[in-house]
Amino acid sequence: MTMRHSLLSLRAACILLFTCLLVLVQSTSQASTRYPVVLVPGIFAFDSVGPFDYWYQIPRALERQGVEVYVAPINAFASSAERGAQLLDFLEAVQASALAKRGVEIQRFNLIGHSQGGVTARFVMYAAPELVASITTIGTPHTGSPVADVITGAAPQGSLAGRGFETLANAVGNLVNLLASGNPRDPSDIYGMLHEFNQEGAARFNAAFPAGLPDRPCGQGPEQVVIDGHPVRFYSWAGNRQVTHLLDPSDYLFAITGLTFKGEPNDGITGACASRFGRVISDRYRMNHIDLNNQLLGLVSWFETNPKTLFVNHAKRLRQAGL
Repeated sequence: MTMRHSLLSLRAACILLFTCLLVLVQSTSQASTRYPVVLVPGIFAFDSVGPFDYWYQIPRALERQGVEVYVAPINAFASSAERGAQLLDFLEAVQASALAKRGVEIQRFNLIGHSQGGVTARFVMYAAPELVASITTIGTPHTGSPVADVITGAAPQGSLAGRGFETLANAVGNLVNLLASGNPRDPSDIYGMLHEFNQEGAARFNAAFPAGLPDRPCGQGPEQVVIDGHPVRFYSWAGNRQVTHLLDPSDYLFAITGLTFKGEPNDGITGACASRFGRVISDRYRMNHIDLNNQLLGLVSWFETNPKTLFVNHAKRLRQAGL
């Protein structure tokens, strides 16, 4: 090979390498959001317990795209008012840490809540709208879940059955808080959570915090509202399957809880219509309630978009919206 050919080959290799690096940088920047993303867990809230992550591989997938990601440590079982106060404290702590350690002023956050995490985010939006750029809810039962109605009906709080259930459930919640990475040690309150998601409790919460909800059953909510002078964007998505992976033991639990919906499409905990909030990306994903956040250990349907891809695509959507 002549010297000229060697130089041409080297030049071609350099151009190819530069092109690959450029594509990689552009791909990463397309998902990098203006404001940090905060993942807000639902019931059984935790970051990690032993080998189990609540948001299995999702934070890493977002960070690889240049997104600044935080996982909020909040009580496993409690009302959204209590959990919301914990979330608000966490957001303020993130702001203070960023300013002290990096000299960076974080003005607002993109809150992405799974299940009850979506309702918790809605509470924070009203308490401190200046901190919230967007709320995305995933499998959140905004108008309630019949599963909560069945439990509170079969074991009313204060009854003999209710006291036994409350003791056992709160012990489980307290254990999760003890084992989880970063969770507060506040005592669990299972009925504080359940009374928010039966029909009566959900209606009461929605009357107090209505922004983002559809104005008719199973409708589309507003994509943006202004609260105390602060614009906030809304998005949601959900699943409509209970059994999606035969190796996932939770599928069989959701197959049972899904019977309470009497034929309504649902993910085992949340009905498709109940999940609708703001701009509905889709409520028809082939996912059950914890497939939506890539649990258990990523055992999700092979015949549906991977949950990690949904989160990365949503980060790109937030970026395009200037968020």
